[in-house]
Amino acid sequence: MTATTIARQVLEAAERFPTTEALVEGDLRLTFPELRDRTLAAAAAFVANGLAAGERVAIWAPNISEWVIAALGASAAGGVIVPLNTRFKGREAADVVQRSGASMLLCVNGFLGNAYVDMLRSAEVELPDLRTVVVLRGDAPEGTVAWADFLAHPDAQGAEAANEVGRRIDATSPDDLSDIIFTSGTTGRPKGVMCTHGQTLRVFDVWSGVVGLTHGDRYLIVNPFFHTFGYKAGFLSCLIRGATIVPEMVFDVNAVLRTVAAESITMLPGPPTLYLSILDHPGRDQFDLSSLRLAVTGAASVPVEMIRRMRAELTFKVIVTAYGLTESTGVVSICRPDDEPERIATTSGVGIPDTEVRVIDSEGNEVPRGTPGEIVCRGYHVMQGYYLDPEATADTIDADGWLHTGDIGTMDDRGYLAITDRKKDMFIVGGFNAYPAEIENALLRHPGIAQVAVVGVPDPRMGEVGHAYVVPKAGQQVDPDEVVAWSREQMANYKVPRAVHVLDALPVNASGKVLKYALRDQARLS
Repeated sequence: MTATTIARQVLEAAERFPTTEALVEGDLRLTFPELRDRTLAAAAAFVANGLAAGERVAIWAPNISEWVIAALGASAAGGVIVPLNTRFKGREAADVVQRSGASMLLCVNGFLGNAYVDMLRSAEVELPDLRTVVVLRGDAPEGTVAWADFLAHPDAQGAEAANEVGRRIDATSPDDLSDIIFTSGTTGRPKGVMCTHGQTLRVFDVWSGVVGLTHGDRYLIVNPFFHTFGYKAGFLSCLIRGATIVPEMVFDVNAVLRTVAAESITMLPGPPTLYLSILDHPGRDQFDLSSLRLAVTGAASVPVEMIRRMRAELTFKVIVTAYGLTESTGVVSICRPDDEPERIATTSGVGIPDTEVRVIDSEGNEVPRGTPGEIVCRGYHVMQGYYLDPEATADTIDADGWLHTGDIGTMDDRGYLAITDRKKDMFIVGGFNAYPAEIENALLRHPGIAQVAVVGVPDPRMGEVGHAYVVPKAGQQVDPDEVVAWSREQMANYKVPRAVHVLDALPVNASGKVLKYALRDQARLS
């Protein structure tokens, strides 16, 4: 890899892979040179529409070709990308737009029946920095700009805009921020993880090399672009290796099977639920899946039997698991393609090259191999910090540069990590990280709830789901079904508790701390 910024990576890919398809969605089929041209045109439009270098551009949209082109174009114009979760409701999205100081928001209208602009406006949150809202797909309400009109801005068409884009590409440094990805912490308040162009490209040059992504691979990206796995391990890795980007808006097993067959997909990462859905699909044999060769999974417990079945019943030649978090630019460790199924299923691999990984006790001392402790890491992959939050940054990255993940695990004699407990109480719903504190804070806005505790419990389809234990306010009654319905209006669906249990009091220890292990046990028995 020679490119040091995302825009330069686009230019380099166009030179290295002049005849290879870069981006395929429906009837749209772009080669790498054509993607470069679309990127530069989008960059000129961002400049013409007033984007200054360093300003934040929020993107609230599913996996569509416009997301890729807009993100690359904004990056080439010197912008900093702020992805938004497509499952966010208006208040959640507005919070990230506000705190990131985004000057532009790119969204869609009509995805999963949601009117994104209306949701944002109904949140009634002041957004003083937001100047422009662009609708990538769907009808553009009054006060917004359709993507086609945004691109057609008169000042974007001439040599002056093109020259300015060239100047900004030249002026962008590997140490400049490429993106701010907001991830909910255990406090429940989203924090913006800052990463640079240089570290992002370096991490995913290494990642894509280890997993074996190569020129000519056709990569079905089901993982959402708002997540590091879809954005960086997804289409940025394709730019680095010369693989074809094939975006999938939502996971639907029938749609995935059709696309794999129609587009000869070779690379298909995802959470275990994705592969189990394919393996257990009654009509699987009706689709030609013989092109599949490369799978990357993680984010939940991985059954050993699933790995064996993927190798025996499908055509995957390489299956690896990995571990990472947004604060580590998405990657801490990864298995190797020749690892045995048991090691792939029960560990998350070894630390990526040129980084350090340790397991420590509460005093900061490295523990013996096989002993549980907190996983910490240090290296070029560690974030630049949390946006405008030096206190939280200092709590997470110590004075010696170690990133404290909050995850508990063990390391064996070969350096392989096994994750035993994830970010304290965090649980993973179908590949989405769900943080109890964030959900609890939202539920406390319910007019009838005085206290609440949320825990994750195993689920055969989603991996884990949330159960909420609530104590009603004095003199009030709480209907569990009504709380679930209310929650669906207030938060992303993966955060919504699948069950609500009403208690007279939450179980606590002598210091008043809620005994969540007792609630987990109760949930498993209910």
